[in-house]
Amino acid sequence: MPNAAQSIVLATRNAGKIRELEAPLRTFGLSVLGLDAFPELPEVEETGETFEANALLKARAAAEGSGLVAVADDSGLMVDALGGAPGVRSARYGADHTPAFPGESQDARNIRKLLDALAEMPEERRGARFVTVMAVCKPGGADPLIVRGEWEGRILAAPRGSGGFGYDPVFFDPVAGRAAAELTPEEKLARSHRGRALRELLRLWPAFWSRRAEPLAE
Repeated sequence: MPNAAQSIVLATRNAGKIRELEAPLRTFGLSVLGLDAFPELPEVEETGETFEANALLKARAAAEGSGLVAVADDSGLMVDALGGAPGVRSARYGADHTPAFPGESQDARNIRKLLDALAEMPEERRGARFVTVMAVCKPGGADPLIVRGEWEGRILAAPRGSGGFGYDPVFFDPVAGRAAAELTPEEKLARSHRGRALRELLRLWPAFWSRRAEPLAE
């Protein structure tokens, strides 16, 4: 069992997300583990109707299963003209779309469905935002820390760029003047919803960590 006084668990098996948190949290003397360190823990079904609910579901499950403070995030794209869709269903938005060709990725199907839905929409009505919510829970689930980051932009008529993932090729950042998929990783972290949420998490982390061992309220 990892040293609970020095380790936290990030509720993901995504090595990129683990690296993203590991470096800044190391400055607090912490090591960051992923769910691969706890192969017995099952995947958590994301049944929440909000990013906050899903992030809390994952953080609480990881904290209880590991015995460590746990960090989880839930992210997605919200498009104004679609009433906030795809929202919490962003990752599986295009699941009901028949693949255009054998082996078409889920990301490509998601983008194709989104562009189809906005095909007749003028540029001024294509406003959208990426949202990330990060939740931090200690075992027992009391007094969680929740932070939110948003990245305002609009949806392009066609994909641009080869970087990033998910909806990045069709999300245009008006400040950078480029699609998210055209930004370097450093530029993206400086601008993105996940970068904003991470910076807020780090700002609040010392106060949260100092009270992590407090007993549950009666």
